[in-house]
Amino acid sequence: MTITRRALGAGILAAPAIVSAASVRAQGAWPSRAVRIIVPYTPGGVSDITARLLSEPLAAAWGQPVPVENRAGADGVIGTEAVARSPADGYTLGLVSVGHPVNAAFYRLPFDTMRDFTFVSQTTSTPLVLCAPRAFAPNTPAELVEYAKKNPGVTFAGTGGVVRLAPVLFAQRTGITLEYVPYRGSTQAHPDLIANRVNIMFDTVPAALPHIQAGTLKALATTGAQRSPQLPDVPTIGEAFLPGFEASTWGMIIAPANLPAPVLAKLNADIRTALQNPTVVDRHKTLGAAIVSNTPDELRSFVQAELDKWGAAAASAGIRPQ
Repeated sequence: MTITRRALGAGILAAPAIVSAASVRAQGAWPSRAVRIIVPYTPGGVSDITARLLSEPLAAAWGQPVPVENRAGADGVIGTEAVARSPADGYTLGLVSVGHPVNAAFYRLPFDTMRDFTFVSQTTSTPLVLCAPRAFAPNTPAELVEYAKKNPGVTFAGTGGVVRLAPVLFAQRTGITLEYVPYRGSTQAHPDLIANRVNIMFDTVPAALPHIQAGTLKALATTGAQRSPQLPDVPTIGEAFLPGFEASTWGMIIAPANLPAPVLAKLNADIRTALQNPTVVDRHKTLGAAIVSNTPDELRSFVQAELDKWGAAAASAGIRPQ
């Protein structure tokens, strides 16, 4: 679908306000009032949990409230545009996921994925798991590729975003063909996957883990740079078969473009400190998410690489922004 400004609703400013470092200094030390974090997804997901976990140590560090505002809709586009159109004064942040670069492969967006944002720091990284029914013959990524080459018609369940594109990337890099079977979510896909009516799925670890632990699904590999703490005996695709392959979900803090350098530096330093808070670290371990932080320049390079990677994967599958 085409995501238009009319579909996104009213109340979002037409253009980002650019605030100079001098004007920020004139207003007094930052922050002098509440700093809100917009989460462009519904409550309860990893992005929402991360934002709420970070809000407490950040509020303590800044001496100001850090409210979290869920503004869901259009696969995260509504809330993300709200960040882009906010004043660049450090008082509006966003916590977005891998959907930020992935959405550019599916939609004509009302903002530029790179140009309209300041990238502050990554927050988390969560691998996917390549899983299959117990009755499906392959038990490793290498066996899957061999099987698919001999048996055309291997199917994968996809729910949109990186879960839709990860198998496309895998097929692209291994020279096999996989047939896409769409589902609205993991809950809808799992019964067909367990019954072997669809052959494989690159699912999030938290969603698939109960079925793997119950023995109704098997894990062929995970997709992160390191093994998942929740599946320590399952190798990554990169180590087991395809060096360099990675297809993780992740989170990051963004702000409007042209954020003053002093504010950006303080935000980056304080967020990276908050990410090491024991409560933040421990809670994310239970979610299967690793804490990740980086500099703004490192994050910008990372997002550009993700934009390029997922854009190429989508193009190879004939997906065009609509």
